[in-house]
Amino acid sequence: MKKILLRPGKEESIQRHHPWVFSGAIARLPEDLQEGEMVEVWSSKGTKLATGHYQIGSIAVRIIEFGERQINPDIFEERIQNAFELRKSLDLIRPDNNCYRLVHGEGDFLPGLIVDIYGDTAVMQAHSPGMHHDRMRIADALVSLQNAGIRNVYYKSDTTLPFKANLAPENGYLIGKYDGCLALENGLQFNIDWLKGQKTGFFIDQRENRRLLEKFSGGRNILNMFCYTGGFSVYALRGGASKVVSVDSSSKAIELTEANVNLNFPGNTRHEAVAEDAFRYLDSIPKGEFDLIILDPPAFAKHRNALKNGLIGYRKLNLKGFEKIRKGGFIFTFSCSQIVTKEMFRLAVFTAASQSGRKVRILHQLSQPADHPVDISHPEGEYLKGLVLYVE
Repeated sequence: MKKILLRPGKEESIQRHHPWVFSGAIARLPEDLQEGEMVEVWSSKGTKLATGHYQIGSIAVRIIEFGERQINPDIFEERIQNAFELRKSLDLIRPDNNCYRLVHGEGDFLPGLIVDIYGDTAVMQAHSPGMHHDRMRIADALVSLQNAGIRNVYYKSDTTLPFKANLAPENGYLIGKYDGCLALENGLQFNIDWLKGQKTGFFIDQRENRRLLEKFSGGRNILNMFCYTGGFSVYALRGGASKVVSVDSSSKAIELTEANVNLNFPGNTRHEAVAEDAFRYLDSIPKGEFDLIILDPPAFAKHRNALKNGLIGYRKLNLKGFEKIRKGGFIFTFSCSQIVTKEMFRLAVFTAASQSGRKVRILHQLSQPADHPVDISHPEGEYLKGLVLYVE
């Protein structure tokens, strides 16, 4: 196995078990090193520190194993099995719930790999060339999981792999085929479109936050902005909302939302779906029409160059919410931008509250659920931030 040599003093983060080696820490690369290849990382003093996948870019190595141990030949099978046992212990695999995240990258010690389960189908995303090269081995490990019931593995990495890698990945089934999917989440049914939908087809990371929203919904008029597949809307209707309006700029998302509402509440008259730009729609509605507003936008800042504008976007969006919410209303507001820290997001929301002149109190501080674990040595894995606010 080829060796990567670090600059003097650059081993500290690895010794703390941070799973990334940045390109600036590297003194020398071996000749003929191929992207996605498994490499050993050595200190300038001649100590083996870790083993992982090499890739071109700022993150040069994603570490699979720390220390001097050799990589276990069955490491993918072993760690996927461990991830599955954790999900079982969390009681996520039940007759009324068959969708969950099985592998959450660094949080399950498989950096660069995401696997979501929808019934008997696993949807896999590779975020590193190394995981792309190992995709068939991973797929075999998934269908071999005892008591998991996985028959199909769909690979969806055309937008997640580094573009510099020139891998030209094709989405498609590695094992099995498409035979339709009605996923169950806490007893509610959802059509999942992993073929054309965003991410793996559904935002599983909001499951517990949707359940919390349900408890707030009784008798309220609710506005669900950036609704996508209508997850929050369906929970709000089950919670007894008087009216739910779902808004998304994508007409395809509106179709999915309406289908999911009809699937769970056929003949329902309390729901309206609108294909419209979020800011334009918020400008158009009268103040006080809604007493609960959900602001769950796509990532406003996907990379550091977009951070400043992203924070401005979060501030403007929340300001609109504060201006429009009824007195005594609630706002569920979120950021899924990994580079936006909790402190940054709060400051943007607090600034918006101050500009609105409204009195605002925090009732809940929200994050991602337990099947999206965060490696304690990798705080960057905590990407989802949310607040439940009471607006006087």
